[in-house]
Amino acid sequence: MNRIVKVGLAALALAVVSPAFAQEAEVDEGPVGWTPFAIGLVSPVQMPWGCANWDVFGLNLGLLYTDAPKVYGLSVDGVAHRNRDDLIGVGVSGLCNYNAKDVYGLRATLGANICRGTTYGVDLGMFGYRKEFWGFDAEFLGSMQDTMYGIQMGLLANVSRDMSYGWSIVGGVNIAEKAYGCQSAIVFNMAQELHGAQIGLVNFAEQCPWGFQIGLVNIIMDNTIKVLPIVNGYF
Repeated sequence: MNRIVKVGLAALALAVVSPAFAQEAEVDEGPVGWTPFAIGLVSPVQMPWGCANWDVFGLNLGLLYTDAPKVYGLSVDGVAHRNRDDLIGVGVSGLCNYNAKDVYGLRATLGANICRGTTYGVDLGMFGYRKEFWGFDAEFLGSMQDTMYGIQMGLLANVSRDMSYGWSIVGGVNIAEKAYGCQSAIVFNMAQELHGAQIGLVNFAEQCPWGFQIGLVNIIMDNTIKVLPIVNGYF
């Protein structure tokens, strides 16, 4: 089930971002200056001309899709926007927010929030994918990252490939290599190493140095009694 969830979420992310960001493979020449205001139709049709190579410290508006190295302020796009450097502020788009480095602030979209670096703040959307997340994340389908610190909510699945610190809430499946805090899922919680609590219909932990599970079926593989109904734990 772990592999199926990962493959499904990765396929969704790829389907969303691939068409819009094919130019990612192009050589990034870096910023040539900065501007307090930018407006565009579809990059590189942006004003000031060549704005795809200008940092925006203020307001960035795009009818369909804009591209800029850094945005410090507010970025609003009808379909998608891309930052090849940091976003500090607010990013809003119709289908995809893409950041090649770090995000500090709020991102909201009806589609995917993608960050190849670390996100600090709030992400709201359909699906989230990032290297590391700190803050509050609410995605309709769910999210994937290496490490999560904070609160994460989703409908289908939340996956932390390394560690989860905080509270992960999902309707379907929670998966984490190491879970510190609480995993809450209607269907299934899974952690290779549990330090805290799992609450769901079925709970599984390969190891549990300390913590407990509440659900119909509770499995802790390194416990004396490996499978128990209602409550299982190790302290």
